[in-house]
Amino acid sequence: MSKKKRPTPVLPESIGALFDSHTHLASTIAKGAREGQDRRAATAELVARAGQAGVERICTVGDGLAETELALAAAQEFDNVWAACAIHPTRADELDEAAKTSLIEMAANERCVAIGETGLDAYWIKHDDTTPSLEVQEAALRWHIDLAVSARKPLMIHNREADEDLMRILADAPQPTDVILHCFSSPLDVAREAIDRGYILSFAGNATFKRNEELREAARLAPAEQILVETDAPYMTPEPFRGARNEPGFVGYTARVLAEARGQSPVEFAELAWANANRVFGLPG
Repeated sequence: MSKKKRPTPVLPESIGALFDSHTHLASTIAKGAREGQDRRAATAELVARAGQAGVERICTVGDGLAETELALAAAQEFDNVWAACAIHPTRADELDEAAKTSLIEMAANERCVAIGETGLDAYWIKHDDTTPSLEVQEAALRWHIDLAVSARKPLMIHNREADEDLMRILADAPQPTDVILHCFSSPLDVAREAIDRGYILSFAGNATFKRNEELREAARLAPAEQILVETDAPYMTPEPFRGARNEPGFVGYTARVLAEARGQSPVEFAELAWANANRVFGLPG
């Protein structure tokens, strides 16, 4: 039996100015750049395509130190790109003194608008024996929290199957200006607690998947000032192109689904998410 052919991805129609609050430009390029195309040209192409779909601003993120350096480089090269800087929890053992020194310098850069993504990932501990332990991840998370507080920048959190430990740590740690729960995928009870604490829920393409009604319910529950939309590209490609390479230009598909879940028009939700992202990242509206 032949596999069902996926539709060819196309950009959505614009619903107004959108801010992709979390993407990985370097990883997206790595999954789709043409042979011989240099990084800057490939980045420019992604940014331009995003603009065609109304995505006027982008926050790009690294995982390890190398990709974080590329994220900040892109932010310095393109006026509508900013960076979040940190080391991903699955690479927490890379957070040595040299990495800390580099991240402190990056955090002071005006093109760095958040400290992230940091957090906890219990999923990969179960599936890859090279993933650092939760104890190592927690130490790295607490260091990043202190950096976010000292730099006066929001904290961008990655969480996979570690709700209880994450909420415990965030409860007893110093409080950054804002806490963004990126690619929010936790149960409704966690969503409610996070909302009560004032955290911001950022939703990616998995909120468009048919089986994820609970995520759409979480989006409905989020107060107007506590919601963002993102791609997490090249991952989490929204419907109807799930399985293809994601890119910042596709964030409008997720925005439309979130708008419907919240009983808003796409234009109303785009305006809301745009205002929230600019406020949280400390940018003019």
